[in-house]
Parts: sequence; structure tokens; C-alpha cells
Amino acid sequence: MVGDTPGDLEDLLWLAVAEAIADAQLTIPLTDCGVVIGSSRSFQGRWEQMARSESWGDNPWLEALPHMGAIAVARQIQSQGPVLAPMAACVTGLTAIFQGYELVRRGQCDRVIVGAAEAPITPLTLAGFEQLGALATVGCYPFDAHREGLVLGEGAAVLVLESEAAWLARSGPEVYGCILGGGFSVDAYHRTAPDPALGGSRLALKNCLYYSGLSPQQVSYVHAHGTGTRLNDDHEARLLTEGFSLLPWMSSTKGATGHTLGASGAIGAAVCLMALRHQVLPPNVGDRGESMYPKLVTKPLSAEARVALCLSFGFGGQNGVLALGRDWSLL
Repeated sequence: MVGDTPGDLEDLLWLAVAEAIADAQLTIPLTDCGVVIGSSRSFQGRWEQMARSESWGDNPWLEALPHMGAIAVARQIQSQGPVLAPMAACVTGLTAIFQGYELVRRGQCDRVIVGAAEAPITPLTLAGFEQLGALATVGCYPFDAHREGLVLGEGAAVLVLESEAAWLARSGPEVYGCILGGGFSVDAYHRTAPDPALGGSRLALKNCLYYSGLSPQQVSYVHAHGTGTRLNDDHEARLLTEGFSLLPWMSSTKGATGHTLGASGAIGAAVCLMALRHQVLPPNVGDRGESMYPKLVTKPLSAEARVALCLSFGFGGQNGVLALGRDWSLL
């Protein structure tokens, strides 16, 4: 966001994709590369501006349809591969990563650009969350006993997924980690509130561990959704304390990034991969010493971490859990 002007999805994606490609030591064109880029609100800022405009010009709405962020990335890398544009509320980022993983796992692509972007700081989004009573007035304090709500943020995270064979064939750079599996569910309990019985979130966690071939004891770190709202943080804290006999370290980084909605899962996955690479767990930004979770990371913590889980929960009862490993030996 610049001044009073909402950020633009395509600008965020262009920068993130360019950095991801450079970091992966790839060059454009990537004609056989798949693209899975999601957003829960897509070009909402453009639509709001068009709604206030007296003239739309030459049909600019065609370039602002929900899937056009993914199309813009395909154009940027000159891809002729499959292009997907998932929209799954705040689980969008994890959904995009997992769909790209499935394209590679099934052999449909050797390489996929995955991720999500969001530029939600617009008058309509702010008004909506204000009406829900979900916005904080002084700051975002995930898992604090006196938390009061979320703070919106905008951003993008983009990853390059490759098959092991494709990476070895080009003698690629050091990997950040690997995707072990995921679990997704919808509890359909309420439009905005999570299921107090934890039915859907338990199922997503159980499926993620099962299909990743993991036991709960192997999980070193959990990057929580951690919005700072009353219901979400209580839901997640109960999910972990009831689902793990040996509690893993956990933190939320939304106190630093704000809640980027559909992009938050992709950003969380990137944080997990950095934690695995550097063996340093990120702190729960905004911690005020009154945590409701016993093993909250309150400052950067050096730890031997081989497996991290990234959690996302969204409106409509959507639940997502992605398992990430430090290296291929876990597969």
C-alpha cells in the first residue's frame, strides 16, 4: 500500500517471482514450468477503484479477473505448462503449494512455481473486518491472554518446487527443504468461526501426519496460523495441546507481517523452510509474556529441527496443514 492507494497484486507477484527464480538459479523462459498461484481476494483493489470510476476505459476488468494473477506469472516466465489459481480463503497459500507438489509428484511437471499474494488493505476489506469485530486497535499479539484481534498486511511468497531428478540434472543450488505431505478439510461449522469441537482441524492434522509418514514426536516446530483473534488462537492452542503428547515448539509471525489472508500460508511455509535451513526457530512476534501455549517461541531459538508443520485456517471452516522436511532423507 502506498499512501491511500491499495497495493496491486501483480506488482507483488512480479517481485516475488523474480526473486524466487534468481534464488533458484533459473533463467527465463521456463516454458515447461507449471504455475500455481493463489489469492483469496485477487485484484479487489482494482475492482473497488473501477467501481468509483466514471469510465472503465477498454475493459480493464478482463485483466482483473480472479485467476489473472496466475496468468500474469505464466506470462512473466513464458510458461506453456499447466496454470492453476486456487482460492480457499486463508488456506489459499497452502493449497497452492500442495497443488504444485501434486503436479510434480504425479510426474505432470518437473518444476512448478507456487505461492500466493494478497493486497487486502482496501476500504471494503477493512470495513468487513471492522464489522466482524476482528481488527485490533493497538497491535497483533498472537496467543496472548489479552489479545484483541488481527492487523491486516499485504505481501507475497513464491517457491520453486522441483523433482529430485530435475534438481540433480541441473546441479541446482542448495535446497531449502522438501514437502513431505499435507492434510486439508472443511468442517462447514460457520461462515467465520472455527468448529469448537476441532473436528475439521483434527482431521487435517491427522491426514497430514499420516500421508507424510510422520509420527507426532517427529515434529520439531509448528508455524501457527496465529491471527491474534480470540477464537482462532484458542482453537490452535487446543489443537496442539490435545494432539501432541510431547508439545512441539510453536510461534506465529503475524505480529510482524500482519495477516496477509490468502498469502499467509505461503509466507508461513517460507518461514518454516528458512527455520529448517538455518536451524533457528522464529519468535512469536508480539509476545508480551502471557502466552496461552506452554512452548511458545518468544525469541530466536537455535534448535535441531528436521520437520516443521505450517497451519492455516480460513473462513467457511477451511483447514490446512503442510509438512515440510529439512532434506529428502525423510521421504
